[in-house]
Amino acid sequence: MVDDDADADGRKAAASDSVAADSAAGERPGRRSHGIVGERDDRPRMPFWLEFPLLAAIAIVLALVIKTFLVQAFFIPSGSMENTLQISDRVLVNKVIYRFRAPHRGEIVVFNAEEWEPEIPLAPPGNALVRGLRGFASALGLGPPGEKDYIKRVIGLPGDRVQCCDAAGRVMVNSRPLDEPYIFQNTLLQSRAFDPVTVPAGRLWVMGDHRGGSQDSRAHRGDRWTGTIPQDHVIGRAFVVVWPAGRVGGLPVPAALQPSSAVVLLPFVSPAMMERRPPGRRRPGRRSRS
Repeated sequence: MVDDDADADGRKAAASDSVAADSAAGERPGRRSHGIVGERDDRPRMPFWLEFPLLAAIAIVLALVIKTFLVQAFFIPSGSMENTLQISDRVLVNKVIYRFRAPHRGEIVVFNAEEWEPEIPLAPPGNALVRGLRGFASALGLGPPGEKDYIKRVIGLPGDRVQCCDAAGRVMVNSRPLDEPYIFQNTLLQSRAFDPVTVPAGRLWVMGDHRGGSQDSRAHRGDRWTGTIPQDHVIGRAFVVVWPAGRVGGLPVPAALQPSSAVVLLPFVSPAMMERRPPGRRRPGRRSRS
């Protein structure tokens, strides 16, 4: 009995010595430095003044990748799309959708038109730093886009015959007048007319919603492409206003200009794919099941 008490006292003393040794080595009592799940990581951490710039650089790289391939923010520099878009609005542009289908009539698109004169000329940057800051702000949608980037609404598609006007002063496409509820401050009726223009293959006829303040396809009818823009110069479709907060909302196509419901519901499917096969016609190489 005495021997058992002595052994217990010896074990307690050894445990106390082990705890004291762990504390002297900077470890918590009851934990070892290796091999135990949940152990404290004593490896040195990166200082905040180094970690923050690294995280900021990663965020910028991700933003640029998204901007280049998926979605880009654009600053609205002029009133050519009033009142649908106001000066200083920010919109998001889907850069993927037209990889799968062509633009539809009524959609608002951002495009590059090198042959057009800028609507809002920008003062040339004074130095390389200003040029770089301007380009960075434009890329993130925080400043005006390039002088040759425009935002307009698609009115004429390849093969369409566009002209103005009917008896009510409306634009006509393929001899049918368009119902355009978004028009703001149209031009005077006597100065609104223009002769028919047939849109060439691979090109689009575009117009601003602020018809009295937009330098669009109408203003460039004298060029070799009669004011149309190349379809492959379209950067993407503007689909939502994200700033200012009081104007956040989508940019849908007006009901009167929408294509067939099948194409609206399945925007990546061509109309030809939606056609039904004649009854009784079977695919080659297939046998009907009895």
